[in-house]
Amino acid sequence: MTTLTAPRAAADTRPAQRHRGADKRTRWVPTALLLLGALYCLVPVVWVAVAATKGPSELFSTFSFWPSFHGGFQYNVTHLLDFRDGVFLKWALNSLLYAGVGSVLSVGVSTIAGYALAKYDFVGRELIFMTILAGVLVPQITLAVPQYLLMSELDLVNSYWSVLLPSIISPYGIYLSRIYAASVVSDDMLEAGRIDGAGEYRLAWKVGLPPMIPGMVTLLLLQFVAIWNNFLLPYIMISDDGRFPMTVGLFTMLNQGASQPALYSLVVMGVLLSVLPLVALFLFLQRYWRLDLVSGGVKG
Repeated sequence: MTTLTAPRAAADTRPAQRHRGADKRTRWVPTALLLLGALYCLVPVVWVAVAATKGPSELFSTFSFWPSFHGGFQYNVTHLLDFRDGVFLKWALNSLLYAGVGSVLSVGVSTIAGYALAKYDFVGRELIFMTILAGVLVPQITLAVPQYLLMSELDLVNSYWSVLLPSIISPYGIYLSRIYAASVVSDDMLEAGRIDGAGEYRLAWKVGLPPMIPGMVTLLLLQFVAIWNNFLLPYIMISDDGRFPMTVGLFTMLNQGASQPALYSLVVMGVLLSVLPLVALFLFLQRYWRLDLVSGGVKG
């Protein structure tokens, strides 16, 4: 019996071995695609970091990915901060105001709206949600001119409010909050609280809000990055360069570089400095994601 079944058993293992070999060959495909995507994202950042070390005379005359050690970095930082009596610092504070206040208010509005759409049944709820979902599909560039006309009617053009108010309402933020609230907020806990006599505001604060914190942190990061990098809206709304964010301010410097080539290296340094707050924010908020995931796993 052994001599008859052994060859058959060996033959049965060959397809499995070939399958494992094919898996080993194909498992590198996703890794290679991820590496290509990482290179696509990181190469411009590396170029900016290297170019920031070069002075005006070296920026276009040396190899792009070879840093300079002749004091170009110090030159760019000093002259950028001294440019027009420190206007870059004003642009940085304006960006922090627009992104910080706008993202916090947007998260608050989105969380309340998403929670209400997910946990309350009222007339027109699905119509409102579908309208918001349609707003997600509308490109923001198509809303810039109508928003400008609306702010003009309210006499808010060229003010901080003209950038802040449109940033507060985020259809994508409301959509994300609604989906997240429907997934993590327990209906049984809400019903138990109502039976115990808790009011709706207390239920929303004590029962609905805590499990939504990871989604709120994610939304805060997304909104902060979107507002921080926003160019078109402040470019249309603001004409006073003292209220420019860094995106518009650096763009004006880049345009001046056509007549003053020395400004190009300062613009590169400004771009590098504008990325650092986003990196710091991501690293700071990452601890909240980890804490929430760990606490959720322990509770489960």
